[in-house]
Amino acid sequence: MKEYKLESFIYYSKLTLDTNHILNSSTAEIQAKLDEYAKKGWRLASSNTASFGAAVYVYLYFERDAEF
Repeated sequence: MKEYKLESFIYYSKLTLDTNHILNSSTAEIQAKLDEYAKKGWRLASSNTASFGAAVYVYLYFERDAEF
């Protein structure tokens, strides 16, 4: 049996000439979360993004074997 977890992040767009500002600001935070879950035995099963207005939503789906 598997266990599942979801982590979500919201990043807001801002007026700037840097077209990669969301990517640049989110990379370290998302990598830290991936490292944190990996240490606890979780695997990244899937990811998804969505945009709505000035926001970008990032979803990370983790799984691991359930401990009984």
